Amino acid sequence: MIDFSKLDKTIHEKGRLGIMTLLASRVEPWPFQDLKGELDMSDGNLITHLRTLEQAGYISGEKHTGDGRPQTLYTLTKPGRKAFEDYLGILEQILHLGK
Repeated sequence: MIDFSKLDKTIHEKGRLGIMTLLASRVEPWPFQDLKGELDMSDGNLITHLRTLEQAGYISGEKHTGDGRPQTLYTLTKPGRKAFEDYLGILEQILHLGK
């Protein structure tokens, strides 16, 4: 039987799941504005979810300055990738059970 308590509640929320999915989808960091555009979130909503994921140690944000305005680039951490893979594993079990 599936242990639903193992579903990571930090990742399971829709907005954070979207962020984790995008960050896992490529090796290059995601700029804040690109995440905002892809996820169709307000600045405040996205920042709140990013902070939650950073506090959990799942993502890291690095501020870059240079030409034009500063931007923050986000990537998955190693623990974040592991947590996401574990989360997906449980979802796969759920899908398999439902077939």
